[in-house]
Amino acid sequence: MSRGISIRNPRTSQGSGGRGPTANWPGGWDGGGGREGDDQPSYGERLRRYRLGLMLALSSVVMLFISFTTAYVVRKAGSAWDPALNDYVSNWVPLSLPMRVLMANTIVLLMSSFTLEVARRRAAQDVALAPIARIPGIRVDDNHALPWVWLTALLGLGFLAGQAYAWHILERGHISFAWNASSSFFFILTGVHAVHLTGGILALLYAAATRWLHKSPETRRIIIDVTAWYWHFMGLLWVYVFGLLYFAR
Repeated sequence: MSRGISIRNPRTSQGSGGRGPTANWPGGWDGGGGREGDDQPSYGERLRRYRLGLMLALSSVVMLFISFTTAYVVRKAGSAWDPALNDYVSNWVPLSLPMRVLMANTIVLLMSSFTLEVARRRAAQDVALAPIARIPGIRVDDNHALPWVWLTALLGLGFLAGQAYAWHILERGHISFAWNASSSFFFILTGVHAVHLTGGILALLYAAATRWLHKSPETRRIIIDVTAWYWHFMGLLWVYVFGLLYFAR
């Protein structure tokens, strides 16, 4: 059988000491993935709640980067009084970006978004197979998503290492945070984005550890699903930041 399902020889019960029918399958499961009669929210309801919480959290990130963008545009358009010219002149110095490194980092981050989307879909399939594991004589492998989660985490770390290398290139050229307003905004925008992406990597590591923490496939899918949408947002946010830094130099 496909998807890691194998059939074992079931044990026959002896007298009254045998194992009874598996409870709550298939009739005992409601449409949301939870068990009927439980006081806890169903799996589908939990997933919706976490997704809503994520959207609320991301709204604050959006407002933060809108503030950064506004400050960037206003500062770039600003000017200072030059007594020698008797006029206002712009003191904005365009920053020469390490384009090759930043482009490579962008490709790595987009690849990680693809691998995590694969993990998210595999986790949904693991949840669909979970009730079958409760049937006597059936063995189900419900960890198909984890290799993709580990690969995404490695790509995320590769992106952060690439960003650190880009900062090193600028500092090697004697361009620091305090060199100019343009360099200050570069380090702020890329640094804040890197901090948020680090939070996503920590969530991925927790999702990967759920196998050893004996978490259910439903809990694992919720963690991977919410982290995946957060990760996709971080990818789009980086494309926006990169575009801002390049086209609005």
